[in-house]
Amino acid sequence: MLRLIAIEFKRGLLMLRRYPVEMAGQLVVITLIFYGLFLGARYVAGPAAQFGDRLDALIVGYVLWTLTMFAVGDLSWGLMSEAREGTLEQVFLSPFGPLRVYLARNLAALLVVLAFNLAILLVLLVLTGARLRFVGAALWPLLAALLSAYGIGYALGAMALYFKRIQAFLNLFQFVMMFLIMASLEQAQGPARLAGALLPVAPAAGILRDLLARGLPFDPGAFAVALFNGLFYLALGLWLFLRAVHLTKRRGLLGGY
Repeated sequence: MLRLIAIEFKRGLLMLRRYPVEMAGQLVVITLIFYGLFLGARYVAGPAAQFGDRLDALIVGYVLWTLTMFAVGDLSWGLMSEAREGTLEQVFLSPFGPLRVYLARNLAALLVVLAFNLAILLVLLVLTGARLRFVGAALWPLLAALLSAYGIGYALGAMALYFKRIQAFLNLFQFVMMFLIMASLEQAQGPARLAGALLPVAPAAGILRDLLARGLPFDPGAFAVALFNGLFYLALGLWLFLRAVHLTKRRGLLGGY
């Protein structure tokens, strides 16, 4: 498995070296979208506007959203691209099997994705003047958020493997993920707070806002909920992906497009 991860990591570096403009373009576009929204909000609020920790919380949510969108969409877009290019069968003919290949690909790409989102975060902090409280404990809710996001990614990958073309659904799902992450459900009461604990990524996003933007201490109980949430959605996504692999092979849909 380690050799497979190393091979996929080398593959990712080759893709970056061969197509550097695409990654740079994504960095610029993602940063400018948020900065444009920030300038618009500041203009509407007036020159004396004081956003306080709301701006910090918004930046945390936005950067987490960009990170989870990589985790959610990478597998689905990759499957659709390989089905279109005719290389999907090669992955399934690998002695490692499709699940291990894509798990290794996700783990290999994670380091690059984290570095990319860290760059976005630093640029946004410079442009907006926001100040976050970086603490080591934030790594734990970040891990829980990634587990949940990759679980959703494998569930969507199952759809992409079976139906082949789900671009419109993926584009729509970006806004669903934005709501789950940007809405401060951790501050809600009653049913809304319970829903926030059950929805994917939402519990971990709330902990990250509390730690980085509001300066609150680490809450082990809230982290336990976020970790269980992440493990549940990861297990569900992997099960759905394996079911899709089985059905695709059984019905002879692997080579179809």
